[in-house]
Amino acid sequence: MAMPNEPTVAVAGVTGAVGQEMLACLEGRGFPVGRLKPLASARSAGKTVRFRGEDITVEELTTASFAGVDIALFSAGGGVSKEFAPAAAEAGAVVIDNSSAFRMDPEVPLVVPEINPGDAAAHHGIIANPNCTTIVTLMGLNPLHREWGARSVIAASYQAVSGSGAGGIAELEAQVKAIAEGRPVERQVYPCQIAFNVIPQVDSFLDGGYTKEEMKMQNEGAKILGAPGFKASVTCVRVPVYRSHSIAVTAVFDSEPDVARARELIDAAPGVRVCDDPAAGLFPTPLDTTEQDDCLVGRIRKDIVLDKALTFWVVGDQVRKGAALNAVQIAELLVGR
Repeated sequence: MAMPNEPTVAVAGVTGAVGQEMLACLEGRGFPVGRLKPLASARSAGKTVRFRGEDITVEELTTASFAGVDIALFSAGGGVSKEFAPAAAEAGAVVIDNSSAFRMDPEVPLVVPEINPGDAAAHHGIIANPNCTTIVTLMGLNPLHREWGARSVIAASYQAVSGSGAGGIAELEAQVKAIAEGRPVERQVYPCQIAFNVIPQVDSFLDGGYTKEEMKMQNEGAKILGAPGFKASVTCVRVPVYRSHSIAVTAVFDSEPDVARARELIDAAPGVRVCDDPAAGLFPTPLDTTEQDDCLVGRIRKDIVLDKALTFWVVGDQVRKGAALNAVQIAELLVGR
């Protein structure tokens, strides 16, 4: 069935940080929304969201919410996606899901529009949005992979508290304020104090010592790049930054890479730019990408330990390109933009 020129768009989880960013991206990019259907839990039903100058009432998310919906953007967690996304697809909507629920399902495309847009056409009603750290890393890696063939990466991520949702941001704010006022620090979201600290755990641990978050880069990266043999050894770290993830990457290639050529390839790729002149103090930081669409890459250099390897630093807004923007870009593929 052809997608209407002005589709009806549902946003499930609309009151959350990513849901709100989805609305901002839809409006800011001029997506041709014919009708918006904001959806959330019963607790949030009846609230209003602002879209294109209008206040629109939020409806409770149920299995019956998707009659007449053409595109359903989901950002309400894996449990909600598993419960309601199949009903949305059954009702005729194309689901773009921001959770991990369907990413590794072989029947579900896992799409970064700048990297594998053609995969979106193979959907059966559900398209998965990749993990935020994976997206940001691959935005820097993919131009190099296409030239030299990426075999593996060793990476360390520096992940903002926005990756834990509104609760993570609130906890960092509250802890910073408590410390400044000499009050005891309280923690609920993280296992350790996050203010003025770093925590080498993102998500739960698996057998072998890696976390679920760390394995996503290998598993999702191989699927997105179309490289079944791709390997990734990753340490994911939560840092006291409000928004935007940073990743230090060492990538090993099939053929010998070149630094100058790497800069050319990255600058020529959509959605990513080089910011790399350390002598002049020029390199990407999280604040440089916050509320920005593009990812930034700097500190590009030949690795001095591994053969055929480059080391670089890539930064991107976790809420925007790592989640909401990527989902809206997938929706743009569906309407042929």
